[in-house]
Formats: sequence, structure tokens, C-alpha cells
Amino acid sequence: MWHLAWALVVSGAAAALLTLGGLAPGVELAALAMGWAAAVFGAILAATGSTGALGVAIVLWALAGAAACQMTGGASGPLAVWCLAPLAATAAFRRPALLPLGAAAAVAAAGVSALGSLLLPLPVASPALAPWLGVTGIATAVLGLGAGLVALHAAVRRRERERDDIELGLREVLAHQPQLLMTLYPGGRILEAYGQAPLGVGVQDLLDRNFSDLVAPDERPQVEDALQRATAEGSAEIAFTPIYDPNGWSVLTLRRMSSIRLAAAMRDARAQKARETELEQARTSAEAQNAGKSRFLANMSHELRTPLNAIMGFSDIMRQRLFGPMSDRYAEYADLIHDAGAHLLELINDVLDMSKIEAERFELAREEFDAREAVSAVIRLMRGQAERAGVQLRGVLPSEPLDVEADRRAIKQIALNLVSNALKFTPRGGSVTLTVQAVDDTLEIIVSDTGVGIPPDDLERLGNPFEQAGDATQRAAGSGLGLSLVRAFARLHGGEMGLESTVGEGTTVTVRMPVVCPEPVVAPAEASAR
Repeated sequence: MWHLAWALVVSGAAAALLTLGGLAPGVELAALAMGWAAAVFGAILAATGSTGALGVAIVLWALAGAAACQMTGGASGPLAVWCLAPLAATAAFRRPALLPLGAAAAVAAAGVSALGSLLLPLPVASPALAPWLGVTGIATAVLGLGAGLVALHAAVRRRERERDDIELGLREVLAHQPQLLMTLYPGGRILEAYGQAPLGVGVQDLLDRNFSDLVAPDERPQVEDALQRATAEGSAEIAFTPIYDPNGWSVLTLRRMSSIRLAAAMRDARAQKARETELEQARTSAEAQNAGKSRFLANMSHELRTPLNAIMGFSDIMRQRLFGPMSDRYAEYADLIHDAGAHLLELINDVLDMSKIEAERFELAREEFDAREAVSAVIRLMRGQAERAGVQLRGVLPSEPLDVEADRRAIKQIALNLVSNALKFTPRGGSVTLTVQAVDDTLEIIVSDTGVGIPPDDLERLGNPFEQAGDATQRAAGSGLGLSLVRAFARLHGGEMGLESTVGEGTTVTVRMPVVCPEPVVAPAEASAR
């Protein structure tokens, strides 16, 4: 609008002079045309709003002002005032950042006009037109400059008000946010503070105090160490007891702003500490209950073993008819009693082992032996059960001795539990394969079956104590401790257990333990003798 007003004033002045017959085509009309062209192009560039376009417009104004001044007599001519046109246009743009460019352009235009007056034979405006050109120059440049400055001042004031409003809003947010935000020197002196002050002190009272004054005396060294760590490493966090609130608990978070400034946030953490205390108490209580459960199971297992051994011993005597014959029905009852006792004894042994493991009282009896012997014994033991279930049981063992240093009973138990589980989940006509092999120093026991498979939901649970998969019949056939014992024995040996299964295709369980004995090093002389 400012540029269009300038162009309109220049156009009106030229039209009036033409109407009065005082203006003929010549340098005067060309000088006015320069001012009109600068205004029109300036309006077009101003419409873009680009800082670069505005800079081009300022340069155009400097060129147009200097040219119009030179055409009408130079620095002493009637349009010399147009040397201020670049500064007036800059003010009209209401961009304070462009003022240095506008001032420089105006000075350059004035300098060019002065040099032209001194060094060049410049044309002189007609004496009859000179007053009218002077009035036009003053009306446009001086009034335009005044209007531009007024607009610039209004824009600056508006931006100041907006900045003040933003600053006031930020200060209100800082003052009412729930933490205490501060800037500190690395030594701990407080430079600025906003927000919720600690109990017993105001925010303004914190300025120029040392932060350690807010900390309980016996905890000040830790806080000072955190300040040093934040300065050296860039960040630190420390929890402490405020000096004005012995029952309180605060957390200080520090970030390095520069080599001499730290940003700090202090928050009340009493609720957090209370929750952590409750969780710790709950964890301690749960561990105590779990330990009590494990002790109870261990004691009960020992108590149950004594009468159970007697039941199995007497039922075995009856089965063998050591004291004379008995009827077939009684013999069948003796077999049932013996089988039920054996199953119960197996369950008690599993519970006892698991309770010892959970109580961290299970000790491995490591010895060096051939792993093939332990696994072969399991295959022989489970062969009859596999035949009764109609499942083919195969063993894949290395031809050479496989010496390991491990707990022999644990290795047997791992293989036995895995084969027993596989038989339980494999229908008649399927197969179960037990593979034992060494991979470097790792013993691998792999049991794969062609059974029903395990759903993904059950697969995630298996391996935890008393967790079972399958239908009700399959669940009733075990205690849910088999796989958990396998995993526990593997971890005690420094190994792990892995499960892979596809529903309808089968399951593979792999146990890996670093227990393989290194091969003996043969001396060169002995090797050559051989």
C-alpha cells in the first residue's frame, strides 16, 4: 500500500504538470518515471514477503533515487530528497533487520548524487518546474519516510507486546509447574529459580545461595559429587533428603548448559519412594513366602518318602510272593500299589529337586564320565514304555566316547524328562528321537518327536514350574515339573534349554551345556612314537 501510494502521488503530479502544459517529454518526466517505476516494482516485490525480494526492492529504490537526483541537477536539484527513498521504503517494509541495508542504500544514493554534482555536467531542471518537482519530492520522500517510520514503530511495538505476552505466559508456566527449575554454577550457587520451592523457603530466597544449603548435612557430599559429575560428563541425577523436611525425599536432575552453567530440576519424590518401599517390602515378603514354600515342600517330601518307601517295599514283597502264594486279585492290587508308589516317589523327587533349586541349596555332583552311558541307560529304561505306547524310540549317539564333566544324575534326569514328555505327546505310530552330540565344548541333548505339537500360547509358559500343555488327559499324566527341572539343571551347568514346536507336526527340545571335556594334548614325541 505504501508503494502504491507513492506511485499514485508521482502519477498525479506528472498528470497535473502535463495538464497545465508545463511538463514536456524530457529529463524531468524521466526523473518522475524513475520514481514511479521503483514504486511499482517495489510493490510487486513487497507482495512476495521474501526478505531477499525486499532487499532487491531497496537496491532498486537506491538506483532510482540516485538516477532521478542526477537527472534534475544532482544534490542541489529539486529531487535530491529522493536519496532518502531507500530508507523510507525500508521503514515501510516494517522489518527492523533491513534498516541497516536501507540506511546504507540511502547514504550510497546521496554519495553518488554529491559526486555527480561535483564531477559531472548534470542536466538542470527547468526553473518553472523546479518548485513543483521539489514539492513532489518532499511529498513523497519526507511524508513517505514519516509514514514508514510510524508503521515500523507500530510493528515494533506490536512485536514487543507479543514478546511480553509470551514471556509473561512462560513465566507463569515456570512459576506454577510442579518442579523447581534452576540454573546453577558448577559449584552449586543458584543463579535463577522458578517453580515450587522446597518446604520452608521461598523461590526468591534461593537466589545466590548454595544448593547444598537445601540438603541434609550428611548427604551433601553426594550432591556435590553429582554437581561435579554433571560438569564433567554432561548429566547426573541424585536423590537426597531436604534439610527443611527430614521425612521428605527429593530427586535432583542436572544437565550441563555450558562450561560455567548447569540446568537443574528438583522434584518431590516422596510418593515415588513410598511406592518403591512398598514394592521392596512386597518383593521381600514374596521371597520369604517362596522360601517358606520351598522349605515346606522339602520337609514334606522327606516326611513322605519314609512311609512311601515302606509301602513300596512291602508291595514289592507281596508281588514277589516271598511269604507264600496269594490270589490273582491281591497280586493285581500289589502291582497297582507298587506302580502308584513309584509314580508318587517320582513326583516327590521332582518336587524335592525343584525346591532345592529354588532355595539355591542344590549342589551338582560333578564327575567325568561318558555321556553316552547315561543317555543309553535312559533309552533302555524308556524302551518298554515306548513299546506299550506304540511309539518308535530311537537314539542317535556318537560312535566315539563323549566325555563330559557334569552331574551324572542331572544328565540322566534331563534325558529322562524330555523322552517321557515326548512319549506323552506322541500318538501311536509316531516316533521319538534322542540325539546326543558335542559342538566344540558344548554338549547338546536333542529330543524331537512327531507328536501333536504345542500351541504358541502354551509354548511361552512351558519351562516354568507346574506349567503344563495339552488336554486334560495329558495334563493328568504329569506334575508340570519335568521341563522346569530340565531348564534348571541346564542353567546350573551354565547352559540353556530351547523349545521349537509346530502344531500337528511335532516338537524339538534342545539342551546345550558347556560341559564337554577338552581332548588331551598329545606330546610331539609321543605322537611320533605312535
